[in-house]
Amino acid sequence: MDTTRRGNYDSGEDFVLEYGELRFTFNERDFSERCEQAARKLGFVRDGLGEEEREDLVNLAVNGEISEPASGLGEHVNDCWPELVGPADRSLVHWLRRLVFRSAWLDQRVKEGELNIAFDGDTMQFAYVQPDRNDEAIQLAPEPSWSRVAYLTGPNRI
Repeated sequence: MDTTRRGNYDSGEDFVLEYGELRFTFNERDFSERCEQAARKLGFVRDGLGEEEREDLVNLAVNGEISEPASGLGEHVNDCWPELVGPADRSLVHWLRRLVFRSAWLDQRVKEGELNIAFDGDTMQFAYVQPDRNDEAIQLAPEPSWSRVAYLTGPNRI
């Protein structure tokens, strides 16, 4: 039995995500960037976000709603709310939190030497690989897409 206790991800004390015995803490910038990256991966945002848009996205991830929108993104979330909310495992909020947590979990595994990052020239993408298994790539669970209700910024905004 492996009794090794895994370390917790820590970049600051502004935000905390807990799952089981894991406690991940984030500074504001790290958490904000991870939220934006998660929203991009989910197809909910496409372009770079401004400060107020990131603030609304962080509020959504932390509070599960945006009571007082600071930007068009917050207004868009509230306008599309019936399409974004749903059963716990199917809501945008759930997936934002899940991908923020997963990204930190993976980064911590790299830091501890359990995983490496490799570039796949065939797919032109980076992948997490297991050094103790001949650099076998790990398969991440697929995430749903919210591109049908994406928030568009810039000249392509609807």
